[in-house]
Amino acid sequence: MTLDARAAARRPLHLALGGALVVATALIPSAESVAADQTSEVTVPYTCPFPSGTEQVEVEVTAVLPVTARTGETIRPQDVSVAVPLPRSALTQFTALEAATLSATAELTVRNTNGDHTADASWQQLEAPEVALPPQGEGENGSENTDADGVVLTATGEVPTVAFGTPGPATLAPAGLTLTLASFTEDGAPTTPPHLTVVCAPDDEERPLARITVRDGASPTAPAPDPTAPGEDPAEPTAPPVRPAPGLDPDAHRKIEDLTEARLEALDDENPGSCPIEIPPEWIMTTAETYAAGYANAVKLDGAAALGPAFMKVVLNKRYINDSCASTVDVTSEVEFEYEGKRQLPPTKATFLSYGFMPTTATMVLEQVGPPAVVQTHTVTNTPTYPEESTVTAQLSMRLYDVEVNGVPLDVGPNCRTERPFEQVLRGYGQSYPPAGYLVATGGNLTGYAHIPPFKGCGVGENLDPLFTSAISSVGKKADNYTKMTQAPLCVATNPDGPDCPPKVPKPQK
Repeated sequence: MTLDARAAARRPLHLALGGALVVATALIPSAESVAADQTSEVTVPYTCPFPSGTEQVEVEVTAVLPVTARTGETIRPQDVSVAVPLPRSALTQFTALEAATLSATAELTVRNTNGDHTADASWQQLEAPEVALPPQGEGENGSENTDADGVVLTATGEVPTVAFGTPGPATLAPAGLTLTLASFTEDGAPTTPPHLTVVCAPDDEERPLARITVRDGASPTAPAPDPTAPGEDPAEPTAPPVRPAPGLDPDAHRKIEDLTEARLEALDDENPGSCPIEIPPEWIMTTAETYAAGYANAVKLDGAAALGPAFMKVVLNKRYINDSCASTVDVTSEVEFEYEGKRQLPPTKATFLSYGFMPTTATMVLEQVGPPAVVQTHTVTNTPTYPEESTVTAQLSMRLYDVEVNGVPLDVGPNCRTERPFEQVLRGYGQSYPPAGYLVATGGNLTGYAHIPPFKGCGVGENLDPLFTSAISSVGKKADNYTKMTQAPLCVATNPDGPDCPPKVPKPQK
């Protein structure tokens, strides 16, 4: 028996996606700000000791930052620029080396202050492209790159994120500045010596780059369940709350379960085992690509961490079962993460206040282990809306590196990671008529919880496993780190010229 004509005409396209998405709860929150943004600028006078003598340099720092933020919400400064004007007197050592151009790498310390808490973030690897040095003896306005007979080096790049945990005003203020200057001859060869490092200090009291109002709002993600609450099995993950999307039948989740259960019971009463299941041939399998991005609660840090954007390669319809008697369609697909040829999400770097007071910067990477992530979609077809539930299950491992505590590097070694993989399960609910909520083909929001195991392999010369386990890992076996991911529509290989190709990066939602 196959699906009846009415159901066949209304059957939705079940391209099961997969977002497998992750919990990056941890030591490294990194999330895009969703508040209104402002372009912030400040000019800070620095004293810089050059070999030719001490120079007073007026450095202009610019960044796009939100006007307001919620407690626990992490912020990524955008369009960061550090413009360093070097007077002609600071360039004599380079012209003496017959240098024709000068470039720089800047590292700016930014002091993040919120209430009684202060954390120094390191804005590293800001790159300033080469500029031409004015020839010896040339006067003012002799070059378009000169400023007061000197040059201006403008360094830009990505910088770490920051989160504030106390309601009230928060500030970001430039502090120390280190410049690594590289000089090159007319033919592009490095001079001898090729580099000069200059450590500059601000001349006076802090001049804030930006002031942000931190609101004591609702948590951007659901609160973690109490692992000690009576009647709960700590070994069992807690199901994520169901929050229907606009336009979605608020009873979609209940209808999926109730309709399926009632139909199966009726079939058993009528004639158990009499209804065959239609399994289409393998040719319906196809491939697709998409991105997903979102946030995960860092329970022990009382904040949220950004995830992705994660690029995913999807194999759709690995298994497709149309049970016309039960009026259900079940689809299984597979997903692989990919970043620079590796099975992982992009590394994430940020600064935060560990244990509420210790400024910490670190980089985290989530690696996919074991088989591909599994995406299972279950649809009920005997109701006009066709409610649908999708479940994504992935096995992940978390690795940490480039850790600094209070500005001091902490050597955690090359293999500081969770002692075993952990399972991330996300669920999404939607309906096909009218389309609403999460559908595999069109994307939407997936939510779930994950348990972060203890850490191992952390530390060189000393065992740092207990430190990271205490700061990050879940208590017991409770899946207590809530995650919300937003998946973009699929770019399906059979429709490469469609509106969803190439795949888009979605804006994460809270």
